[in-house]
Amino acid sequence: MARETEGNVADGSHFETSRRRFLGGTGLAAIGAVIGGAMPFSRDGIGIPQAHAQGTPAAAPAAKGPQYLKFPGKNEGLVVLGEKPLVAETPESLLDDDTTPIEKFYIRNNGQIPEEAKDPDAWKITIDGEVNNKIEITLGELKSKYKAVTRRMVLECGGNGRAGFSPPARGNQWTNGGAGCAEWTGVPLADLLKKAGLKPSAKYTAHYAADLHLSGDASKPTISRGVRIEKAMDPNTMIVWAMNGKPLPNIHGGPVRLIVPGWAGSASQKWLTRITIRDREHDGPGMTEFSYRTAIKPMVPGGKADPANFRILESMPVRSIITNPANGAKFAAGTKELKLRGASWAGDLTVKQVDVSLDFGASWQRVTLEKPKNKYDWQRWIATVKLPTDGYFEIWARATDSKGAMQPHQAGFWNPQGYGGNAMHRIAVLVG
Repeated sequence: MARETEGNVADGSHFETSRRRFLGGTGLAAIGAVIGGAMPFSRDGIGIPQAHAQGTPAAAPAAKGPQYLKFPGKNEGLVVLGEKPLVAETPESLLDDDTTPIEKFYIRNNGQIPEEAKDPDAWKITIDGEVNNKIEITLGELKSKYKAVTRRMVLECGGNGRAGFSPPARGNQWTNGGAGCAEWTGVPLADLLKKAGLKPSAKYTAHYAADLHLSGDASKPTISRGVRIEKAMDPNTMIVWAMNGKPLPNIHGGPVRLIVPGWAGSASQKWLTRITIRDREHDGPGMTEFSYRTAIKPMVPGGKADPANFRILESMPVRSIITNPANGAKFAAGTKELKLRGASWAGDLTVKQVDVSLDFGASWQRVTLEKPKNKYDWQRWIATVKLPTDGYFEIWARATDSKGAMQPHQAGFWNPQGYGGNAMHRIAVLVG
């Protein structure tokens, strides 16, 4: 295989133009030189998130390129989606590791980033509410009194895939980069809840943290979400203090956070200070109206939404990404085959199969799908595709979950805040 040149630019779905201009990176620049600075995506790319592509009307000035993250300990290829609060996603080509390195892991904040704890082991966590015994425990005590476990599990932002919706939904325009799969070390939340003794009235958790509200008002929780007790008692729902064998970085919620795998990442509270057990569904910030909710009955895209028609987003939808080659890769003339790598995951479920297409979905080829290391690990996959000629090719990837649900061609079931968008991923490459 010829050596491909990779570039990292922001993902985004743009529906207003038929020509796509690739931004940044030597590989993308090389393609631009070959085809006059613009590469068309088929069918305007409607409904399918454009992998590292930006739309530009032919007669208009070039669109502003992506803003790359500059943050200590972070890869400079991460793309900033928001500055207040800080939000950054990881281009798919940077997700090519079996275990996502900390420096490549996406960032999602809701408030101000707290100062790093000077004495992590003195950090205190409280469990109260509908329990028989209120618990107050320091991180040091948690480490010494409970048996630690390590599991590799996907953490995914609830809005991942939002950029695929048309008309655009509110919020950070994530493509596929609001996800990563790290090794998390901690203790099952269920161990502490059993110690506290759940009352029969216990129905839901409520999570609280140390990050300050963007307004600076310390009386306002930045975000306070929760989960059904059944999910809280899942042995894979954990209170963690290490990531990839290192102390949990402050930017990722250190010294201690929740990991609620398979569900929207907002439930995995960073800088965890308290879990209150409630006798009803939690109604904190991020739990009401349209926040982290999808429509029960499909609504008209862009139409007026009725809060009564919405339910809480729980298990995330099936998704697959191509992690190698990078979008915009250029290969030498005469290249006859491409070796592909990727990853797939499916919320609470597993992935049954992944297929790829070189002819815009007219035909599909099954990939070799690896088994997960443990529950909630993503499933890596590989494939080799034959190229009939030199030229421009789009590679599409779709996953099917263990219940038979398959990724759609476009993000469907529109909702005001853009949850559940899991359109097929695709990349463009040029041979010769």
